[in-house]
Amino acid sequence: MSPGVLETAAAVRGRKVKAAESVAEAIGQIRRVDPQLHAVSQVREDEARRAADDLDRRIARGEDPGPLAGVAFTAKDNICTRWGTTTAGSKILESYRAPYDATVVERLARAGAICVAKTNMDEFGMGSSTENSATVGPTRNPWRTTHVPGGSSGGAAALAAATRGMIHLGSDTGGSIRQPAACCGVTGIKPSYGRVSRYGLLAFASSLDQIGVLEADARECAAALSAMAGKDPMDSTSADVPVPDYVAGLEKGARGLRLGVPKEYFPEGVDPEVEARVREGIDVLRRLGVDVREVSLPHTRHANPTYVLISAAEASSNLARYDGVHYGYRSSEAGSVLEVYARSRAEAFGPEVKRRIMVGTFVLSAGYYDAFYNKACKVRKLIRRDFEAAFREVDAVVSPTSPVTAFPIGDKIDDPLKLYAVDVLTVPANLATVPGVSFPCGFTRAGLPVGMQLYGRPFEDGTILRLAHAFQEATDHHRKAPPVRA
Repeated sequence: MSPGVLETAAAVRGRKVKAAESVAEAIGQIRRVDPQLHAVSQVREDEARRAADDLDRRIARGEDPGPLAGVAFTAKDNICTRWGTTTAGSKILESYRAPYDATVVERLARAGAICVAKTNMDEFGMGSSTENSATVGPTRNPWRTTHVPGGSSGGAAALAAATRGMIHLGSDTGGSIRQPAACCGVTGIKPSYGRVSRYGLLAFASSLDQIGVLEADARECAAALSAMAGKDPMDSTSADVPVPDYVAGLEKGARGLRLGVPKEYFPEGVDPEVEARVREGIDVLRRLGVDVREVSLPHTRHANPTYVLISAAEASSNLARYDGVHYGYRSSEAGSVLEVYARSRAEAFGPEVKRRIMVGTFVLSAGYYDAFYNKACKVRKLIRRDFEAAFREVDAVVSPTSPVTAFPIGDKIDDPLKLYAVDVLTVPANLATVPGVSFPCGFTRAGLPVGMQLYGRPFEDGTILRLAHAFQEATDHHRKAPPVRA
């Protein structure tokens, strides 16, 4: 088995392994698994090898190569890179080449990591199954290739499960890191809103979007987050809050932390096997010295419709820029400026994107703004206050990540409400701007992974990583490999 992220970085820094060898191994892993998974939209082979050779020369000269020296990383296809195209999985951006790197890409490169690929996603992040990609098509789950990997960061999640030793960047607007992490049996963190710069992330819903990572375990998530986090002058929503050493913080352990179990997060509709594995996981944390107690988040039942309204409204506004005029796809059938707008958007946006644009435009329209969008914003405040009240009693809140495990490809794609329901337990974190981490806590009788989720206080991302790490030190669920493995 290939070494993990921290082992790779230590070996390259210690001159035991060359960065060129690490990058070649990462690209080889991708080449071996992607024909079965369809997780990757582009591979950056020649440029990545040149970057690795340059890093090796710097190491030979005695320069500090950075804490993540020689570690390969992938970027979800809505995160801008100067190399290749950045399509967000959409036909409307099929030929778009970003003129700059996203801040997270720059920061990982500064830490010595090397970008090797872009990963597949639901179009503009709108989906929970990675079936809505206009560029690659559906991505497959490495545990069962007839099933979805979750979404919208399904390509990153599938690769994280099927390979080793890489960092996988994803984005999370309503669960798009955590839900696919649960489906694929990996660890995924959505940081606190403002913890990681969004500069260079193609916007879906700007008050909800956040960049995070999907990894083998919490330690690797902590290492990546330490390199990425911090204030960015290019993103006015990034927070000027000191960045701790998240890896060192893991050693504090879980004993003495207080964990809240909200009754509202085990609602009707949660698969009995999912609930059983999560409750077993809570018992593990209790045995590790965690103080487990019941809490209430009473407005949880309103979270999903609130999220749908707010995210659709922001998507309607953000996606207005894709008009067939400035850049991106332009219809060849248009005979006037108005036809350019209408035809380009009709031909190049997929059904789910169109659906959300129409919902968003409706709720922002005259006569409906107060009845829908403004009311949703008020409910969002109530959801945030629920968390504030709970965090006066506990340090973290636990729940299943998703009410169901990975489902067959095509099973829910024709019923948007069924797909939206998959995110019912993840959207509260985005509405409340709190951090969330998902990690595997067991498997169903059918052999599919189950994810357990922790929410923490804003900017206390380290606390939930500590709990996840303590759990993983005591269990081996995260070490189990899927049938499709490099």
